[in-house]
Amino acid sequence: MIMQAIVQENSRNLNAHPYGTTPTTLTQCSRCILDLNDDPDLGLDKHGICHHCRAYDIQQKLYLKEDSEGEKLLREKVARIKESGQGKKYDCILGLSGGVDSSYVALIAKQHGLRPLCVHFDNGWNSEIAVRNIHNIVNTLGFDLETYVIDWEEFKDLQLAYLKASVIDIEVVTDHAIYSVIYRLALRHGINYVLSGQNIVTEGVLPSRWGWNIKDFVNIKAIHKAFGQKPLRSYPLLSRSMKKQIAKSGIETVEFLNWMPYRKAEAIQTLQHEVGWLNYGNKHHESIWTRFFQVYILPRKFGVDKRKAHYSNLICSGQMTKEQALSKIEKPAYDPALLEQDKKFVLKKLGLTEAEFEAMMAAPPRSHKDFDTEGSLFHYYPVLKPLRPLWEQYKRIMKKDKGLVQIFLLLTVSPVLSFPGTTILAVMQSV
Repeated sequence: MIMQAIVQENSRNLNAHPYGTTPTTLTQCSRCILDLNDDPDLGLDKHGICHHCRAYDIQQKLYLKEDSEGEKLLREKVARIKESGQGKKYDCILGLSGGVDSSYVALIAKQHGLRPLCVHFDNGWNSEIAVRNIHNIVNTLGFDLETYVIDWEEFKDLQLAYLKASVIDIEVVTDHAIYSVIYRLALRHGINYVLSGQNIVTEGVLPSRWGWNIKDFVNIKAIHKAFGQKPLRSYPLLSRSMKKQIAKSGIETVEFLNWMPYRKAEAIQTLQHEVGWLNYGNKHHESIWTRFFQVYILPRKFGVDKRKAHYSNLICSGQMTKEQALSKIEKPAYDPALLEQDKKFVLKKLGLTEAEFEAMMAAPPRSHKDFDTEGSLFHYYPVLKPLRPLWEQYKRIMKKDKGLVQIFLLLTVSPVLSFPGTTILAVMQSV
């Protein structure tokens, strides 16, 4: 009976959609618009508030400084950046996408007399609006721009590998490269400060299951090895040695937007007036691929509408009401004509037929953890890889009944390794 219960529990978990698109009960946070369909581990408290909202409140208390304290922090940091840049062509470096956040940071840098090297990562998917925004910013503000153009055939092969792997965070291959390129350039130019557009008021809410660690080069290599066709010769992998070099250099990431009142609508108006900035629509839609991925692939394949996290974040920061968010989420995320245009463009650029793309969309989603990951014992100790299926089963059971875990380990893992079940449990919990 015990083993039958274990098998039944495993069967239920293995057959469940990993992204929770078919819940039997839908429960929504009383504050934001995230629900159990978005995150099965929503963690609603007695007031019905989810753990994402509570986490935002903690971040707000710890990091947001929108008063005189923020002004002081900003003033002192600017002084340090200028001091570190004495005798150098640049005193800081800034990744520029053409989006709201990075564009606004560029404007702040100019207002405070900083001399950033602006860096743009061109992965082949820029929209015309993004290109015009970048051009307007660097020319109006008088900044130098260095554009890193990725080898398209190599990058295309990597994106296709991720589509074939059916993992959720295909954007990792872009985000990883952007981070790597910026810090490599900082090292090359002896720049000690990286200006980041990351901020809490628009980016502090996001279910972790929707993404993956962008610095995990092991996962990228593993997915590419399984499904890629071309060697990664020029792709800027952030290797372990490179990470150590960055850490030893003492390069500091600065998030100016957390030290001032940052309101997205006001920032857009300011950018439009100051640098002729053009609005491209929703968050991160300055990239054609990102727009298609977030608005079409994520909802259809993974049951994820990223607008819900973005709007929930704006609710938490007081920039949108829940009623406004619910009204906006009811509207189609994609104009039908633009969707058709983007889909044709994406398939042609990736060299996919409609049938090949549909097969990728129909394939069941997989976890990034189905492949090697940085920090995993299964990566560092390949001899343990045969135990991986058992470990995955253990984790599924653990979520439901910890009592069954002891029995499961005693009856499966322990006889294989001739170790006591309690010892095996202690070891596996440390993974």
